[in-house]
Formats: sequence, structure tokens, C-alpha cells
Amino acid sequence: MPGETERPSNTNDKLWSGGDALNKEVELFTAGDDYLTDGYLIEYDCIASIAHAKMLAHTGVLTKQECKRLVDELQTIRKRAAKGTFTITPEQEDGHTAIEQHLTRTLGDLGKKIHTGRSRNDQVLTALRLYYKTQLHRIESHIEELINSIRQFKKKFGGITFPGYTHTRKAMPSSFRIWAGMYMDALSDNKQLLKSVRRIIDQSPLGTGAGYGVPLNIDRSYSAKMLGFSKVQKNPMYAQHSRGKFESMLLHLLSQVMYDLNRCAADIIFFSLPELGYLELSAKITTGSSIMPHKKNPDVLELVRAKYHTVAALELQVRNTTANLISGYHRDIQETKGPVLKCFTITGASLKIMKPVFENLTVLPDACSAAMTDELFAVEEVYSLVARGVPFREAYRRVAQKYNK
Repeated sequence: MPGETERPSNTNDKLWSGGDALNKEVELFTAGDDYLTDGYLIEYDCIASIAHAKMLAHTGVLTKQECKRLVDELQTIRKRAAKGTFTITPEQEDGHTAIEQHLTRTLGDLGKKIHTGRSRNDQVLTALRLYYKTQLHRIESHIEELINSIRQFKKKFGGITFPGYTHTRKAMPSSFRIWAGMYMDALSDNKQLLKSVRRIIDQSPLGTGAGYGVPLNIDRSYSAKMLGFSKVQKNPMYAQHSRGKFESMLLHLLSQVMYDLNRCAADIIFFSLPELGYLELSAKITTGSSIMPHKKNPDVLELVRAKYHTVAALELQVRNTTANLISGYHRDIQETKGPVLKCFTITGASLKIMKPVFENLTVLPDACSAAMTDELFAVEEVYSLVARGVPFREAYRRVAQKYNK
């Protein structure tokens, strides 16, 4: 992210510093990638800080004029972040420090008041929750758009029959109406799971401090309402306990979406094999070979298929990272931030790319018809005999003898 902010001169500039110098290698190691990942959260950190400042004015901790000056400067940071001109240095460690140092540099002692009544713990939790809610809305929109694309495919090609498979062998007649409908139903179920996860995470942790509340008369409901949360997360220890727990829920949701995209991609790759030829991929969504001029490769589908495993692995990483910790905050939890951001990016991109895939996917009816060989109708033969009074097992035996000669 381009742009610069002034680099702090020493350890005393850090929000947590008691004045003692910190070993430089320890400083860099503990900061990790937060100074990079927090770039995605600056907007949400500012939104939460604006609500916090207004709450402090509402409870009399700040004057109306102080609140206005803080809010105006926080809006300036938001605009700079949107343009890519507000960045975080490794020495600043995270976005919270970068924001507070900017406020202090521009507003003096007033900037030092913004952290009243909160900790970096509930500050990052709030920014993350706001980010999650925004990202879930985007994922839901992408799911709906993909369902609509599949619906158009189904409307165009749904009446064409082709072999259904079990054990990667021909089984019974199927159709593209059934096949497309399967993924529409799966994605619809994912939307229901998304709504459940969103309902759980829609709790404001702002004002819980480091997990034990703050000894100040603050109005948590006031800031929660301003931020659009459906309720306050009342127990301060649970606010910290839920970090990792809620992320696991989010990644489980995203892995379920990616699971369905993985299976769908595998189907399209298989059904578009030249040896089968049920489906044909447009040249607009295939790539070539640097040595074999005839190749039309389904790279985009192979990548979608592979990315499910990345999301599934990160889901397990996040869950395991936060297990076995005693109650309260631990720095281990820092390692959950990057994986969640990455999974949202992967899932959103995968949903978006499957839309043009379906828009450029064609069914070849002649190949489908030619593949509808007699054995696909064996079950129908069995039940034709059953309809005439033959016991099922006897009917099954007769038809089996016909096809197993």
C-alpha cells in the first residue's frame, strides 16, 4: 500500500510501552505481518473509533468540540486510506498505533484521549467484526449472482439428458436440470449457513477492553447501535474467547462454499473431457500450451478446485491455533487474522470466476445422446418387472443376468 507516515523514533511511541527499550528482533518478530494486514482494516478501525469518540462525548468524557475534531481527523484518515496514502510501518506494529499516532501528531493531547475506555483488544475485535459483516454481504451477493448464472444455464440446457455416474462409472439417466439444480440447492444452503454465522458474529465487543471491562462509565449500547450491531456482546471475557471461535465459524462457512465450487469444477472438467464431450468450454475461459498447439486447458477450474484445499487448511489452522489457550487474550490469536482475510479473498474471487464459466459453458446434445447406452436403463427394467408383480429381488436377478453375460 503506497504512501508513508512518520516512523516512530523509539519504543516509547508504542501504545503498550512502559518506557523500557525492546530488542529490535523481538519487536519485528512480535509485530509479524499485522502492519500489512491491518491495511485492510483501517477503514473499519476509523469507523469504530468515530463511534467510540461520539460515545465518549455522549457520556461526557469528551466535549462536543473535541469529538468533532477527532471525528473530522478520523474521516481524513479514512479518505487517505482509500487513496492508499495512509500506511502502517513495521515499527508501528498495527493500524491502531498508526491511527492514534496520527491523531496525536495532528491534534496534540486531544489525540491521546481517543483510547479512553478501550483496549487494543476490543478495538481490533470491533474492526474485524465490521470487516466480517461487510465481507459476508459481498459473499452473499456473489452466491446470488452465481445461482442466477446457473439458473440461466439450467433454463437453456436443462432438458438434455446424459449419464449419471456412481464410482466414476455409468449408473442411471440424469439431466442438466438435475445437475444444475444440485449446485443451486447447495449454494442456497450455504446462504442459510451464512445468515446463521452473520447473526452470531453481529455482536459489538467495543468497550470490553482486554476482556475484563473498563473502570469507566461508558455506554456500550450507544456505540453498538451507531455501528449497526444487532446487540452488545455483554460478557467481556467471552468477547476475547469468541476471537478464534467466530473466525472458525466464518472459515467453516467459506470452506463449505469452496467445497461446492470444488465439486462443481471437478464435474465440469470431467464432463468436458474430449473422450466424453458432454460439455464444451469456450475458448474465452480456457488456456493453451506453450508446446502443444492443440491444447484447451481448463486452468480456471483446476485453480478453483485447488483453492478449496487452501481454505480448508486455513480453517484447520485457525481452529488449532486458538485451541488449548486458557481464558483471556494471547498473542497466538494474532496468527488468525491473515488466514481469515485470505479466505475471504479466495472465496470471493472463486465465486466471481465461476459466473463467467457458466456463461461460457455449452452442452453438446449429440455426445450426450450417444452416451445414453442401454445399461443406464437397467433400473427402469427392474421396476417394469416389479410393476407386473415380479418380486424386486427376482426382477433384479433377471436384469443382472442380462447385463452380466
